[in-house]
Amino acid sequence: MLKKMLLSFLFIHLLFFTMKAQDNLLISPSLEVAASFGAYRAIGVSVTSTNRLFVAFPKQNEDYQYGLTEIVNGKRIPYPDTTWNHQGDEASHFVSVQDLFIDAQDNLWVLDSKPSSSGSIFGDSDKPADGQFKLLKINTKTNLVERIYTFDDLDKTKSGLNDVRIDVEKKLAYLSDPGQAAIIVLDLETGRHRKTLENTSFTLADSTIVLQYKGTEMRNKEGKPFLSNVNGIALTQDFKYLYFKPINKNNLYRIETKYLADTTLSPATLESKVQDMGDVGITHGLIADAHGNIYLTTSLDYSIKYLSPDGKLHTLVQDPRLLWPDSLGIGTDGYLYFSCAQLFKDPLWNNGVNRVQLPYSIFKVKLPQP
Repeated sequence: MLKKMLLSFLFIHLLFFTMKAQDNLLISPSLEVAASFGAYRAIGVSVTSTNRLFVAFPKQNEDYQYGLTEIVNGKRIPYPDTTWNHQGDEASHFVSVQDLFIDAQDNLWVLDSKPSSSGSIFGDSDKPADGQFKLLKINTKTNLVERIYTFDDLDKTKSGLNDVRIDVEKKLAYLSDPGQAAIIVLDLETGRHRKTLENTSFTLADSTIVLQYKGTEMRNKEGKPFLSNVNGIALTQDFKYLYFKPINKNNLYRIETKYLADTTLSPATLESKVQDMGDVGITHGLIADAHGNIYLTTSLDYSIKYLSPDGKLHTLVQDPRLLWPDSLGIGTDGYLYFSCAQLFKDPLWNNGVNRVQLPYSIFKVKLPQP
């Protein structure tokens, strides 16, 4: 009898725990917390071939300490050193690190992107401001900055560089620019860049799509809805395709990188090379694995999905803790790592009320078996 009562108690306890949910979702046992950061909002995430985990923190409010860190035993270590993470001139210090990417040679690329007011996905500020942008290449074997790109010809009154991917084969960087609704192609040898697919149906947000959470639309105090043009991008590991999409759009697109690399193509010809991959819903970050799966994060149903090479859409994990899942990194340990920005819980979108649920965390989940 005692044994039966004990088992009943354990069952009720377990049921209570697993039913702790948001929007009636269950806590997923497959989702693990890789690191937590209190009030510091993590955005950029990337992982080396030896499973070193790097996490970036944009400077958006008073809760700021480091722009770029390596996570060692669950703790944030300023990277590549404390000097870069101190306040100082923008040329030799981080301003607001937005995205990270580990390339095929284990270099860490750091997009230090403080967007213009109009180019920010975090919402327009009351005071117009020009953006500040640079891209750093850091050798993770020596922990030294090897080169800095400054986008001198970029229209800093409009741009909001958001994500970066590196094509070591063609020596190009691809960057999403929601502010200009374009894909920026940067020549890593010359440092010159080009705007591509600007203001096309593939890079412009659908203004009729308004994000909703529990029946409440994501709008600021003036009633203006959240809207982001081309945002998440993913480069396949064979460097053949770049996948991309706006947040406020349901369809995913891709283009062969050989066309992005071809400077002789007209805008119309380049646009004709874009392939529509179908409806995947509202998404934020994207990343590709070695098997050709494209992972997509979405805040509307608190999930990570992936598009397999056969064109089918799968759910990898769904959990109430996935509050605006954002940037991703893939480890050789078999895990997908990602941040949760909780953007829709910011005061800007909640009539001045901060609804963020601390701590900000990096999560990880096992990759699907090939």
